[in-house]
This record gives sequence, C-alpha cells and structure tokens, in this order.
Amino acid sequence: MPDESVVPVPTKLQYHAGDPYAVRATFCPSGGRAAEWFFARELLADGLRRPVGAGDIRLRPTRRRGQDMVLIALLPPAGQAELLLPRAVVARFLRRTDAVVPPGAEGGHLALDAELSEFLAGH
Repeated sequence: MPDESVVPVPTKLQYHAGDPYAVRATFCPSGGRAAEWFFARELLADGLRRPVGAGDIRLRPTRRRGQDMVLIALLPPAGQAELLLPRAVVARFLRRTDAVVPPGAEGGHLALDAELSEFLAGH
C-alpha cells in the first residue's frame, strides 16, 4: 500500500510483580505522542513461537533481513501499526520476568484485597 511506511520506533517493555499477568509496552515514535499498550505476558511468550492474539493485538514470529523477529500488530479502531522486535530481545525480557514471577505463580502476587478496598473506597 502506498501509505505504508517503515520508521524506527523506540519501544520499552516493562513488567511489575504487582500486575503479574501483564506486560506494558510503550511505543515512542519520533515527534509523536507515546502510546502504551498492555497485554498478557503469556501472549508475548506464545508470540515467540506461533501466531497468537485476537482483537486489537496480534503477534507472530517472522524473519526479516536474516533476523528472527516478533511482529506485533496493533489494530485499534483508529488505524493500525505493525512493530518488529528482535526475538532475542523479547526472549531475554521474558526470562527476566520469569525470574521475578515464575509462570504459574502469578496468583500469589496479586493484592486483590488491597485493590478491592481501594476500588470500593472510590465509590
């Protein structure tokens, strides 16, 4: 398509034990407004190996210019973007998240009582 363009977009992946199921990705386009997307850590891990996702976010492994990559397709109602992250970088990030909260142990890191109290105090 003629309106497609490829530009580098600095991307920051973050993970916090207090929200153990989620990964936050911050995309910071040059001269543009940063966009934050939250998605399941498990989705990111599965996207290393096979196409996954539905709705606004889809991931799949791919190869570009001889390098293994993970393609993240963001599909909000206002448009779409495809982002490529080096597979090795994503895998290293996920290994670090696993060291913080091992897969399957997420439930032990949720502060549901505190969050429920905070929610109820606001209503």
